Amino acid sequence: MLTAEVLDSIGGLASHIKVYAAKLPSIVHLKAVPSGVKPSAEAIEQYETIVFRTRTRSVGTPYKTLNESFILSLEAFEIGNLIGAVHPLLAILDHLERMERDQEIEAGRLDDKRLKEYRAALRKVLPGNQPELEGTGGGMDKL
Repeated sequence: MLTAEVLDSIGGLASHIKVYAAKLPSIVHLKAVPSGVKPSAEAIEQYETIVFRTRTRSVGTPYKTLNESFILSLEAFEIGNLIGAVHPLLAILDHLERMERDQEIEAGRLDDKRLKEYRAALRKVLPGNQPELEGTGGGMDKL
């Protein structure tokens, strides 16, 4: 498994999250999701497929440490918890940056660009991008 493959998975999951977030009324994001606004069974199945494919391919690689975060994101997505689905993916991006910095994995310029794009897309989905959220999910460059 390569960094690009992990980023492909995150890109697919982020896409499902964006589609789901577009269906939510802006006021509902932080508290409760009306039962009629949960992700569709098809979206959940596709999300689950990406997560389990990634988990299976990461066995025996440095990326296996990311599996718990992928599962947390899946569980949150299944119940319609937007924030709970996004935060583990942001944590994965942070972890990938740390792994690259510590030379546990290799990531090229394109991987770095995609990582930043996915971080921006996921942060944009978070409710409101309010000032109180400034600096969250900023990755290693915020430390």
